[in-house]
Amino acid sequence: MLQTHSKQTSSCRTLIGCGIFICSLLILDGCSTFSTKSSTSKVAQFKQDTSVGTEDISIAAVGLVDVPYRYGGNTPKGGFDCSGLIVYVYSKAAGIKLPRTIQLMSSKGRGIEGQPPAPGDLVFFNTTGERYSHAGIYVGQGRFVHAPSAGGTVRLDYITSPYWAAKFTEARRMVPQ
Repeated sequence: MLQTHSKQTSSCRTLIGCGIFICSLLILDGCSTFSTKSSTSKVAQFKQDTSVGTEDISIAAVGLVDVPYRYGGNTPKGGFDCSGLIVYVYSKAAGIKLPRTIQLMSSKGRGIEGQPPAPGDLVFFNTTGERYSHAGIYVGQGRFVHAPSAGGTVRLDYITSPYWAAKFTEARRMVPQ
């Protein structure tokens, strides 16, 4: 099947993003440890990853790092806000239709409290005084992809950093094991 230039560019971008992500994980795995001082007990389980077959979701999310933030955005070309990024990735990578708001997403799937997280799990945060006001996609090794704010881009952050650890609400698994 002949791919269009747009699909080839998207495929190249995804492959490059995946390559960078894998190299980063190898480097981080070889020379870093998680500091217990920078995480709270709620994010302690992020020191240990598991697999539930949803790695395609995390790979797709990493491929979108550096796409510009845009309030209400839901495509790579138009930019993303946090929920738009999640809806797009789950739809494209797993064929899962999620609601458009973080609050509605927080009632889907099942909580994984007390269990190790898996790449592809959603992580929720309280950044505005509401229990579910921001979310991202966990990608492994204590990191998650999210669209954080106006003027920024989709990025990869550590959930164990003091800021995100203090704001962490819960993790949820959207696909069955």
